[in-house]
Amino acid sequence: MLKGLSSKLRESLEKLARGNADKEAVEELLRDIQRSLISADVDVGLVLELTESIRRRASEGIPPGVTRKEHVIKTVYEELARIMGEKKGDVQIGRKKVLLVGLYASGKTSTAAKLAFFYKKHGLRPALVACDTVRPAAYEQLQQLAAKIEVPFSGEKGEKNPEKILGNALNHLREDVIIIDSSGRNALDAGLIGEIKGINETAKKSLREGEMMEKVLVIPADIGQAAKAQASSFHDALGITDVIVTKLDATAKGGGALTACHQTGAKVKFITTGEGVEDLEAYNPEKFVGNLIGFADIETLLEKARANLDEDKAKKIVKGDFDIEDFYSQIEGVSRVGSLSQLMDSMGLGKMASKVPDMDVQESKMKKWKYIIQSMNREEKASPETINPSRVRRIAKGSGCAESEVRELLNNYQKSKKMMKMISPGKLKRSGLSGLFRQFGMK
Repeated sequence: MLKGLSSKLRESLEKLARGNADKEAVEELLRDIQRSLISADVDVGLVLELTESIRRRASEGIPPGVTRKEHVIKTVYEELARIMGEKKGDVQIGRKKVLLVGLYASGKTSTAAKLAFFYKKHGLRPALVACDTVRPAAYEQLQQLAAKIEVPFSGEKGEKNPEKILGNALNHLREDVIIIDSSGRNALDAGLIGEIKGINETAKKSLREGEMMEKVLVIPADIGQAAKAQASSFHDALGITDVIVTKLDATAKGGGALTACHQTGAKVKFITTGEGVEDLEAYNPEKFVGNLIGFADIETLLEKARANLDEDKAKKIVKGDFDIEDFYSQIEGVSRVGSLSQLMDSMGLGKMASKVPDMDVQESKMKKWKYIIQSMNREEKASPETINPSRVRRIAKGSGCAESEVRELLNNYQKSKKMMKMISPGKLKRSGLSGLFRQFGMK
């Protein structure tokens, strides 16, 4: 997600974490942030506004119990979240009409189906209306998607008046959520503005008591500098209430999404992360902005980890004080959360993970390691450093594995122990990531 922008910001923040976070270091960080955001197609005016705000806040008093580095990193996160939305997407589950607008190739039609699938999962009855009278095959695409997710579909193939199509659809549809797919253009011209205004008025006139009207700008993350003008024009025409950011699975940029949200005053409600109808998720600032700056969704990661890891053993692992059985049990648990390299990358430790070979342990290898550990005696399990060549031969024979596989396990154990001592809680705190360890009760 946002790989290009994320990697640039990550490098900038890592440089700060390694330094003293003095005024000169902060200014260097701000210059790096400016270059990163501009190269990611964020509007220049917005970049200057963001960096000035970060500069001002970074120079203010540091809260008690927080290092200067943590304060600066937290400020960068909060300022980006302020633009994108500081709260999770406010998805109201209730009766509503949802008008999707955007230019060609923004992903409106597939997003319409994803929204319908989302609301259906949440117990509502959605319906899809095809009001895109311009793009060839738009009618057929939405019709097929509606059939795939088994929701009602309405449209009039060949009809060129979208207001008439919508009016006729609303005369017979009684579903809870009516999702309207509108036409796009290569550019936002007077014809498109007039068309979406007409659709909006038709939808508003049909609103029943207690029913909501949402006007959603669907904008691809790779839109670039055109985002500012597009967002402004759509907002002036309709009064955009929400933004859905699409194509986050493919883009190497993402600054257009920042610009669109700032320009309209609307916040991101959903993001799409793939082509499937299930690849839609409510916007989560911790996850989205965390990925943006290179410190991914630690909270979600920890929730998954707690379900699979033994917390007492996790404390031993983190402190570098663990035997080979602890090592195996935690590796086994982590494998159910994700690969070790993914886990460390999500913690902002991707570079360190890359220095340790064989981080991603295959399932077949895990089975062999289990047999090897079972063939060790109590002393060897508690103190693997006592395992000499003759013990390696005995363990290999008892487990039915090669001696090289026994040595590989021991090598991974020793390297992992050394690595965890390198990222002890004290060092992690100084690098600005102490919150992760506080989650495990370690100061």
